[in-house]
Amino acid sequence: MGILDVFLQCFSSSFLLGAFTVLLLIYLISSSSFSTQKKGKEPPGPRPLPLLGNLLQLDLKKPYNTLLELSKKYGSVFTVYLGTKKVVVLSGYKTVKEALVDYDDVFGDRNQPQIMRELSQGHGVVWSNGDSWKEMRRFALTNLRDFGMGKRACEDKIIEECQYLIEVFKKFQGEAFDTTQPVNCAVSNIICSIVYGSRFEYNDPEFTSLVDGTSRMIRLGGSPSIQIFDMFPSLFKWTADRSEIHKISSANKKQNRAIFSHLKETLTPQMCRGFVDAFLVRKQNLEESGITNSHFHDDNLLMTVMNLFAAGTETTSTTLRWALLLMAKYPKIQDEVQEELSRVIGDRQVQVADRKNLPFTDAVIHETQRLSSIIPTALPHKTTRDITFQGHFIKKGTTVFPLLTSVLHDPNKWERPHSFYPAHFLDKEKKFVKRDAFIPFSAGRRVCLGESLARMELFLFFTTLLQHFRFTPAPGVSEDELDLTSAVGFTLSPLPHKLRAISRM
Repeated sequence: MGILDVFLQCFSSSFLLGAFTVLLLIYLISSSSFSTQKKGKEPPGPRPLPLLGNLLQLDLKKPYNTLLELSKKYGSVFTVYLGTKKVVVLSGYKTVKEALVDYDDVFGDRNQPQIMRELSQGHGVVWSNGDSWKEMRRFALTNLRDFGMGKRACEDKIIEECQYLIEVFKKFQGEAFDTTQPVNCAVSNIICSIVYGSRFEYNDPEFTSLVDGTSRMIRLGGSPSIQIFDMFPSLFKWTADRSEIHKISSANKKQNRAIFSHLKETLTPQMCRGFVDAFLVRKQNLEESGITNSHFHDDNLLMTVMNLFAAGTETTSTTLRWALLLMAKYPKIQDEVQEELSRVIGDRQVQVADRKNLPFTDAVIHETQRLSSIIPTALPHKTTRDITFQGHFIKKGTTVFPLLTSVLHDPNKWERPHSFYPAHFLDKEKKFVKRDAFIPFSAGRRVCLGESLARMELFLFFTTLLQHFRFTPAPGVSEDELDLTSAVGFTLSPLPHKLRAISRM
């Protein structure tokens, strides 16, 4: 989608003419729009236009593709301007790893896009920085583990949820259906059981509203109009996508406050049911001790829970839907997975301990994560101080895009970077092997705090579904016609499609 198309969708031509006249005047008055006090050689990049920067060169539907192409010309560390905002892009395994792991103290802050700044107000665990982020992340990690993340208790919850999902799939009786909502609800129930202390029925309108609303916000968050809004917030704050995001966010906040109110009324400090209970108890204890300026306040509770709900639902459910789509597209690979499951597991329930005996199945899951690359640029980072990195000077406060898709598809690290090739994770003896360039959860201090939970969910949901069903395209659709193009959004999800789940038991 071109920049002009987005503009015309949002405003009349007369408004645009006036707006750009104002912007041009601002640019002419300010002589420092694209200049900095250079202390060294800055990263190279395409020449920016006044005000627009490199916007005309970007594919706003898939900006990561443009960045990949630019990296071929300008190298693994280069600069682009999104409007007047300078962004340093990091590309390739060596560069991304060095920045996020070796210099995690410098590249570890989060840059907030304008829409996220409006929604979170600096609270929560995803878009915050400083002491608040440190306190919330530490508390979240501790309590997610206390309430089962990575433990047998959590495994049991996932296995139980698998049975609910199987029953939903069976109701379609082999007819083609869209897997999106049932998969989203199943995965979401795992984080709900940890955060709220209980799961929800798939037909609960309050629950489905939360799930569908969160998914819709994530789709809109990567839309061209929201990207333009981030670059020119004063001009484009009236766009329909921004209004819809705020409307959904307000509804989600209202629902969460109602849940919090109920949990607070039934709270027993000695028997916390989930993360919310633990937070309320900590907040209460601090207040009783006379501490009134802590980070344990209502805004941090609300945003942290919404962060956990979104992250705990979207990435895993999207990856699982990619896995089912890939099985339908590549039936021979599905055959191998099901043969291994039948030979090693039989009819009994798969458990996490079985992973080591299912190398091909494990490789298929990892290859799905690698190929789908659902968060292609990671969440934006920001430098905490001036640094000379790989010979390039990067100023404090500069926005940084670690291009994760360039790592997951790095031709120097993967034999067939753009193909679905599970052998990437198998050695000559067909045993599973780890790969250094496999970083779908990012790396360093901002690595996904729910990685162990996501890994457990993907393994148990995928293996259990493949035990019970064979996945095929809808009638009249061949495997070759199944489209692996990703939809436009903050994360890369499959395009709308339907699959048949044919019972094997």
